[in-house]
Formats: sequence, C-alpha cells, structure tokens
Amino acid sequence: MNREKNQKNLIPYYIIVVLLICIVTILLIARNTNLLSNKRLIKNGTTIVEKNSIAEAVEKANPSVVMIEGYKGGQISSTGTGFVYKTDLKYGYIMTNQHVIENTDKIVLIMSNDEEVEGTLLGSDQYLDLAVIRVAKDKVVGVADIADSQSSSIGDIVFTIGSPMGYEYRGTVTSGILSGKDRMVSVSIGNNSTTEDYVMKVLQTDAAINPGNSGGPLLNINGEVIGVNSMKLVKEEIEGMGFAIPIEYAMSHIDALEKNESISWPVLGISMLNVTDSSALYRNGLTVPDNIKSGVIVMGITQNTGASKSDLKVGDIITKLNGEKVDNIAYLRYELYKYTPGEIIEVTYIRDNKEYKTKVTLTNSST
Repeated sequence: MNREKNQKNLIPYYIIVVLLICIVTILLIARNTNLLSNKRLIKNGTTIVEKNSIAEAVEKANPSVVMIEGYKGGQISSTGTGFVYKTDLKYGYIMTNQHVIENTDKIVLIMSNDEEVEGTLLGSDQYLDLAVIRVAKDKVVGVADIADSQSSSIGDIVFTIGSPMGYEYRGTVTSGILSGKDRMVSVSIGNNSTTEDYVMKVLQTDAAINPGNSGGPLLNINGEVIGVNSMKLVKEEIEGMGFAIPIEYAMSHIDALEKNESISWPVLGISMLNVTDSSALYRNGLTVPDNIKSGVIVMGITQNTGASKSDLKVGDIITKLNGEKVDNIAYLRYELYKYTPGEIIEVTYIRDNKEYKTKVTLTNSST
C-alpha cells in the first residue's frame, strides 16, 4: 500500500522532468535552426539580449561575398557585388550581374578579407543579366550556401551584403522582408537603354539595394542565397522596392555560363514594333486600327525562319503566344523564352480586324 502511495507521489515529479526535457530540446532545436537568434551584449556589467538578430547569418554568409571593380582603359568603369557559389579542385566561381562587367576589359575582385584578385570572365548573358567570374581556389575565403526562393514565404526576413557606392562601403548589410514573389518587371538591355526590352519574373524586397549592390546575394534568415540582386530592375522614382533574380532560375543556366556557351534563346524570325509606338509605325508606313491598344506588329520577316514558313505577314498584329496575351515586345519575349528552339507554338494575330492563328517552329538565336 505504501509502495503504491509513494509511486503516486512521484508522478508529478516525472511529469515535471519530462516537461523540462521537452523545453530544453525545443530551445536547442530553435537555436540550431535560427528560429531564435539572440545576441548577448555586455554593457556596464549588464547582459543585454538583442532578439531576432541576423548577426550569425551575416557572419556565415559574409566570407563568400566579394566586391567587383570593372576597368576600361585602365580606369574603373563600374562597381558591383558578387558571391562565390561553388569551388572545384582548382577554381572558385563567382556569380554577379552581366551589367556589372559589361564593356570592361579587366575585372578586379576584392575578397572579404580585403585581398585584391584579378578575375577571369567565363561567360555572361544580357537577357539573364548574369555573369560568371573565375578565380584561383586558394583566393576563396568562403562559399555561399544556395537555397531555393520557392521555399521562402512573403514576410520572411531577408538581407543583403554588398558594396553600395563603392569601396568605402563594402560589406554593407541591409535587411528587410520578402515583399513579393513572381513580380513581373520590365528590363532594358544595355546600360544606356531606355526601352523596355523584356520582362523578368523576380523577387521583391524592401531591403535597401543601392548602386554597387548589383550582383550581390539576397539571403534568408539562415544565411542562404535565394536571389541575385539587380539595380537594373530598380527605377529612380521608386523607393523601398528592390528586386532580385530567383536563385534557382540563375542556377538553371549556370553550366552554360561557366562554359561560355551562347544561351540558345528561341526566335520567331520577325522584326517588330509595339502597336503603341505611333511615331515608329508612321516612319515604317504601318497602321494600327483605333480599337487595338496592345500587341506587337510584324515589321519584317527573316528568311528561313519559323515565321517565314508560317502564315504571318508584314502588318499582322500578334496578340497571343500559345494562348497567353502579349501586350508588347517585352511580354512577347517573356512568353517566347519559356520555350526552346525546335518547339512549335501557336501564334494568334489580327489582320484586317479579324483574328487568325498559325503555327510557328521556333529557331535558334545563335544561328
């Protein structure tokens, strides 16, 4: 009887022990997964706990980040940021934006330990706005962890590390949240272009992205890369809206860039104008019905291409590709670049105020 009574008296203690074990386990897991990232500071003998600090994530990612200086004729012509995304037995590989190294004849990398190293450009593409630079492996200080932006959610804490305004502010950290995903942003080709040449699907953040941040990593709370920042996607009149190329999209083209292979973009085989470009239409003797407010007008057709073997003619107004609406040239390219050379797509067009459809076999941009 006494034994049973003693066992009953011990039950509360067992419960307390189990609860304590559970609490300690949860705290350890949370700390290891950065769910709790508190920074302890000692000030005047008092311990101050700073909650939700990203200091550990910054410390983890920072060694992989480099500043990039592009030279032309012996003078600095551009600055930006990049990050080491992998190494092999001999080299380290750095990703950045194409517009950072565009029209340069020499690339100098300032590693996170402040060592200056000359880099070798392997490949770049203006439509991707990505470039790959190579350095000797022994110059690499750290390699970034690559994540997947699709696993991130709107509202997640994100941060950047970069070199806004040049050398003096290298290693600058800015933070914010992931403000949006799958944003459609118009982009211009070339540093001096003012036209909207194509559209990119990008990540949006309110973390500050300034000149010099281009090509740097957008990172999650674990210090993993989820995007490649690009000032090319930011307009002067916009504040608090930064954009980044999703890292999985960048990595899907990385092999070709490393090998300096031309990216095979599909082409219809036409020259074109936006239906809203009235002055250019007038100069080329083309007219658009008043009721048509969007689309792309065929200005010319290239011989031995898919368009030349289809029903398309000069003056036709393309409104859809495979059923997806195209408002202008930028959106036409976005829809077109979903496919590969050799594929057959359906083109919807208007001629004499009537809608028609035709099949076009896509050809290769590099041929």
